[in-house]
Amino acid sequence: MRVAVLYSRVRVEEKLLFEELDRRGVAYDLLDDRELVLEIGGDPAAAERFRAYDVVLERCINHSRAAATLRILDDWGIPTVNSFQVAEICGSKLITSSALAAAGVPQPRTLVAYTPESALLGIEQLGYPVVLKPAVGSWGRLLSKVNDRDAAEALLEHKETLGSYHHSVFYIQEYVAKPMRDIRSFVVGDSTICAIYRNSRHWITNTARGAVSANCPVTDELHDVSYRAAMAVGGGVVAIDVVEDPARGLLVLEVNYTMEFRNSIAPTGVPIPARIIDYVLRVGEEAARTGASTLGATS
Repeated sequence: MRVAVLYSRVRVEEKLLFEELDRRGVAYDLLDDRELVLEIGGDPAAAERFRAYDVVLERCINHSRAAATLRILDDWGIPTVNSFQVAEICGSKLITSSALAAAGVPQPRTLVAYTPESALLGIEQLGYPVVLKPAVGSWGRLLSKVNDRDAAEALLEHKETLGSYHHSVFYIQEYVAKPMRDIRSFVVGDSTICAIYRNSRHWITNTARGAVSANCPVTDELHDVSYRAAMAVGGGVVAIDVVEDPARGLLVLEVNYTMEFRNSIAPTGVPIPARIIDYVLRVGEEAARTGASTLGATS
């Protein structure tokens, strides 16, 4: 078994994955996305370097680089975890919401608008407060909780003035009055391997923003909604952000395809890196047996 790890920067998560590969004696190479040069539709021999690998584990920080590289590797028939399909869907909150809706996965009401005027109508249709999010982004960046019309008008004007790609579509989501926490569950293949509560006095509950992790039992309800969300985006190795609504139960906010997990190992007691590598090796072994990337492309 020969593995490649595609990465942008070696964080704690990548070090833990490397340690797990070393512990098992698995041969692996590191592919720094800052050094890659890939020719689209070029000489097939250019792909031979990658065909030496049974599977490529994607751990890029930059979504654009991850999606572009996964697409090219998919074109070359290289098994990857996660697949290009998963990266493409999860890389956009809008596309994720669409996939969740198509699969009947419960989520907060979400509207999309394209001008400040229509966005304001949408906000007042949902009712204050609402949450404005960039369609692409992570770590809780550029999220805004909008409590009233004055704040909405000011924020929408600022976004229109900024005028960047991130602000050209208004992604408006119902605010859920969660109990000072949300849930992040981890799905690997067909198993919800563990989950954490992210406790915070702030309404944004990312651990990157200071939330405190605690173990969350994986109930049948949590597994059901997490697994369905994972399958809606194509499966593989993903983390699901879930909120508890007093009336509707568990609602899915987002699905993350290159998730961080350093703060979830100790509270859950689950060896997350080992579970990820288990799955990566299964994808590589299945592809080697079939001579194709069937499992990697769909997982």
